[in-house]
Amino acid sequence: MSITDNLSITQKRIGLTGNIASGKSTIAKYIADSRNFKILNADNYSKEILNNRRETYEKVITYFGNEIIDQSSSSERINFKFLKKIIFNNENKRRWIESILHPLIKIKMIEDCIKYKNDKVLILEIPLLFEAKFESICTEIWLIKCSKENQIQRLIDRDKISRDEAEKIINIQSNNIKKEEKSQKIFENNDQNREKLFEKINELIYSANFSAIS
Repeated sequence: MSITDNLSITQKRIGLTGNIASGKSTIAKYIADSRNFKILNADNYSKEILNNRRETYEKVITYFGNEIIDQSSSSERINFKFLKKIIFNNENKRRWIESILHPLIKIKMIEDCIKYKNDKVLILEIPLLFEAKFESICTEIWLIKCSKENQIQRLIDRDKISRDEAEKIINIQSNNIKKEEKSQKIFENNDQNREKLFEKINELIYSANFSAIS
């Protein structure tokens, strides 16, 4: 028996995905606030697992070295900004840590879906939904996308990095075309169409589909 067999068959689990700086968190928060839906965030699980599971923490420290420990923290927590910089510049290291974290994140997310089984709708914010094969726990997948120029500018503003660094990070990620083929809903989240996007989402979350399960 698989752990996914315990997932509610009546619960709507919306997998929200998209490439880096596409605006997933902004959209997730908007949807959650509009109807008070819970957000289960894969990145938050990643940080929780790395810092709170001793076995995983030690395995990662052994692999990357003490340089990824946040020197400003007395609790020897991992410096995620520095770790992210390492893995975006080294494909082998990125694949290694993904192979460690993705199965653990998936189990934790499934456990929380079961924990919140009485919630009719959950938002599952998963940046690497397709790459990590999370499709099986979602009842529907929404893809958030935006122009490459918007991605670049958001990354520069958010992470205080150079344009070259931003472009390198973006180019690592999977092409949206394949993701579009596997997604039930696709949203364009460019800055100039944000209001129209929110209107579209409002129409959707107040549609008969959502009303029937609220």
